[in-house]
Parts: sequence; C-alpha cells; structure tokens
Amino acid sequence: MPRPLTPDKIKKILSGERVALVGGAGFIGHNLAIGLRKFGVEVLVADNLMQNNMVDNLSQKEIDPFRRELNYGFLTQRFELMRDAGVLLRNADARSMTDLPEVLHEFEPTKIVHLSAISSAVEAKKVPGLCFDLQLITLRNVLEYTRLFPERIDQVVFLSSSTVYGDFNGPTVDESVRPRPYGIYANAKFMGERLVRTYSDQYGLGVTVIRPSALYGERCVSRRVSQAFIENALMGKPLLLEGGGDGRLDFTYIDDLVDGIIRSMAAHEGPGTTETFNITYGNARTIAELAAIVKSVVPDAILEERQRDKIKPIRGTLSTKRAEEILDFKPQWPLETGYKRYCEWYVDQWERTQRRLEAN
Repeated sequence: MPRPLTPDKIKKILSGERVALVGGAGFIGHNLAIGLRKFGVEVLVADNLMQNNMVDNLSQKEIDPFRRELNYGFLTQRFELMRDAGVLLRNADARSMTDLPEVLHEFEPTKIVHLSAISSAVEAKKVPGLCFDLQLITLRNVLEYTRLFPERIDQVVFLSSSTVYGDFNGPTVDESVRPRPYGIYANAKFMGERLVRTYSDQYGLGVTVIRPSALYGERCVSRRVSQAFIENALMGKPLLLEGGGDGRLDFTYIDDLVDGIIRSMAAHEGPGTTETFNITYGNARTIAELAAIVKSVVPDAILEERQRDKIKPIRGTLSTKRAEEILDFKPQWPLETGYKRYCEWYVDQWERTQRRLEAN
C-alpha cells in the first residue's frame, strides 16, 4: 500500500464498500460504524442488544438505579449517533444460523467485522458457556456465510485481544510473539484467531486479526478499569490498585483503534491474504498513572491497594511497528490527553444525569 495512507486516499479506496458489523452495537462497534460512515462506507450493524447493551442494562439487578439511568443515556447516544450517521441497524442474534444469514443476505456486505464477545475476562470466567457461544459460535456463522460467497466478501476482520499473549516475557510484544493465552476469554479469542486463519488457508478467505488493548472512551458501559475508576471516584468508592497499581497496560483511546481498523480495511489486499496487527497506543502505562489522572479531575478520589487478580495476565506495551509500516498507523491520543478528556466527559454526563433525575 503506497504511503502516506491519507484520509482522502482511504475514502477513495473504500468507496463502494459495504461493511457488516456483527455484534456491532457495542462500544467498539458503534464507534467503528460512525467512523466508517465518515468515509462514505455503507454500514450494517447486526446485534441482539443483550450483551453490555439495552437488555443487559435493564435486567441486571447489580446495577443501581442511578447507574442504570447513566448507562441508558450512553446507550441511547450510541443509537442516536448511528441513526444520524446513516447506519443500518438490524436486531439479530448472530448465534442463529437463521437470523444472521438473513440480515447479511439482505445487505450483501463486501466486508464483515466480527465483534461479538463478552468484553471482560472476569465476566467470561463467570459464564464460560456464554463466552464460547458469543465468541465462537457467532464466528463460525460468519465464516460459514463468507465461505458461501467468496466472490462477494473479500475480507473478514476479527477483533481479538492483547490477552492472547498471556504473561509478557518482556516489556514489549509484537505480532511474532507466540501467544500463551490463559483463561476462558483469552483462549476463546485465540481459538477465533486460529479459525479465521484456517478458513483463509483452506477456503481462500481474506482475513485480518486486530489485537487491541485496554480500551477507553465515551459511551462504554462494560466497566473496564478506565470506566470503573472514574465512576468509583464519582460515587465516593475507592479506586482499587491491584499490586499497588504497578501493573502496566497499553491504554488505547477508542478513536485510535477505530482509525487502525479502518486502515486495515483500506490496506487489505483481498481474498487469500492474512494479516495480524496490534492496534494500540504503543506505550504501556501503570494503573497508578491512570488513577492519578482521575484524581486530577476528581480530587477527592480515594485510592486503595489490593491483591492482584491472578486471572489477569502481566502485560505491557504492544509494538505497533507493523501497523505503522503497513497501515501508516499513527496513534494520536496519549493517556494524558485522551483519558483526561474521557474523564471530563464522564463527569459532565454524571452531572447531567443527576440534574435529569432531580427534575423528575
């Protein structure tokens, strides 16, 4: 792919593409849908709205009324933004070999992005069967549909995870490092990677594997550490620093991930090709540094140390050199600006929700 891969060049390359996002109403999916529409791409979101979404938010007893209202506001914003951007939304369960093919056949995508998953290793451990269904049964259905229409669909993008690497042996890993996943979530992601590569080898599918890390950004409801910290600070609950907060994560703002995924579509060379990319900021930071940014926005935030959860791998920086060389990827949001921006947005949304409930 000739460099530089400018926005104008990306728009020209993706002109006429029709992209289906399976499990696309979630945090990554709705942001990706909006991002693709900015390049003129026709976008379908297929989702049953159950995982980290409307049904989940309404049915979970663990969510208190205030946070339920807060999350409802985030979720409503997702759908309003997609609607205003011209995204086509279909309520479909990707686990069903009836639901998914029906909506895909109607839309006739040229590319499919698989996003269906439980977004937390901790939650996946609680419901391993559901994790398997959402991450692998849905992927089987995507791959089988794609196999039937090789002349129409030139790329399947699979959203994997940095957790497939397991415990890092050094401060940095690149895509040549052999994965050593631990736990249900990470192993299901790695099994997904193996499946898409096998379909590429056996049936000539064009596939791209994306490995993100420690995402944060507006309208997330899945209680990643970045959301849990700012939310706990606002509720007067402690920010729990496992191992004293020395754990390092390659925190990545959602806009950088969306940019990298879109670039992977524009740079894709068609059926039969397989690529794997780390799409992160490319610089691991400590949990303590994350907490310090929260305290800069919410000075009364309480910090509390706790024992490290063994299910969580020891991680660090994911090298983005391959994405830089092939995709012309240049992340734009360091933690100091991206996460602070997100925290300030969260405070604003929190206060708006308070005023709305008080008015009622």
